[in-house]
Formats: sequence, C-alpha cells, structure tokens
Amino acid sequence: MLIWERHKESSSIFITFDDGPTPGVTDKALDLLKSYGAKGTFFCKGINVQKYPELYQRILDEGHDVGNHTFNHLKGWSTKNRLYFDDIEDANKLIGSTLFRPPYGKITYPQIRHLRKTYHIIMWDVMSFDYDQSIGPEECAKNVILNVEPGSIITFHDSISAARNMLYALEALLEFSTDRFVTSSKLSEEIGTFSKIASHTEPQ
Repeated sequence: MLIWERHKESSSIFITFDDGPTPGVTDKALDLLKSYGAKGTFFCKGINVQKYPELYQRILDEGHDVGNHTFNHLKGWSTKNRLYFDDIEDANKLIGSTLFRPPYGKITYPQIRHLRKTYHIIMWDVMSFDYDQSIGPEECAKNVILNVEPGSIITFHDSISAARNMLYALEALLEFSTDRFVTSSKLSEEIGTFSKIASHTEPQ
C-alpha cells in the first residue's frame, strides 16, 4: 500500500526531506530542527550517503528517521523493474531502512507489489513545491502552512536547488506548528496507525 497520511486523531505532523544528504543544506535543516526541538524523516539517495557519510551520520546521531530514496534517484515509471529494484537495494546496503519513498512519486503497480513485501512506501499529503524555481520562499511557506493538518506528511527537499525555499518554509512551519502540533520523527514506529491509502494507486 501507499501511505499518504496518518489518522486525523494524531496530534503529530511528519516533516520529511527527499534527496539528501547535501552539505550546506541538510546541516542547516538539522540546525533548524534542533533549535525547535523537532524531528524529521530524511529519505536519502544512496549516492549522497556514500559521498557524505559524516553528514548522514549526523542525521542518525540527532535522532531522526531515515528512509530509502533509491541510490541514483530513478523514476519508476521509466525504469525497468530489475534495474529499479537493484538500485533500491544498493541504497539499502547503506541506509538499512524499511521506509521507502519513490523519486518523483512515480512508481508502477508491479513495483508497488514487489516493494511492499519489504518496505513501507511513504508518500505525502502536503507537498511544499520548494524545488519550483517559479515560486519564492513566502509562497512556498504558504503551500505548507495553509494545507497542514494533524497527521500530515509534509515533503521538503534538502537539495541545492530547493534550499532557499525549503529553509525559509521549514522555519515558518516550525514556528507555526509550535503549540499546535507535535513534530515527530517516528514514522517507523507509527506505520500501523496510518490509514489514508490512495485507492487508485493500490494494486489488487
């Protein structure tokens, strides 16, 4: 199944990041999270974990969750299954997580059927669009704050291209969520309580 958001009974929101770790970006996101006492889930590319092991270790040392985002950021829709699965397993040798997020959110039914035997496939219900160069930081922050609600899974990108928008919007979210939500890193511990499944993407 594809997990899009948690039960609305939850007081938690789940802040997630795709594409890192990236020096000069992930470390700043970690600083912000730490300053607000918040945790996140980092869906890492294997190639970046391999390049920047100390930054990846900092994510772990500071108590955040990690997930698999493939080794080479492959798009499932345009990648042969065997190549896609091998790339994910190459990443898993470095990351060792049962959480998986498909790059671009593009994944086929056969890929879902295969991967859900091993992984919890985590999607989102709030996309920040921080990577969109046509919007500025304030609009990016609005994309998040106007749509977040209890149980939301929010997606940011700790990449160079998204950094300006992401860091501004992340701080705005953290400020907004103070006294409203619990910011939790424990996606891996709350999998059993996630409920909203996109029926149109659930293979039979």
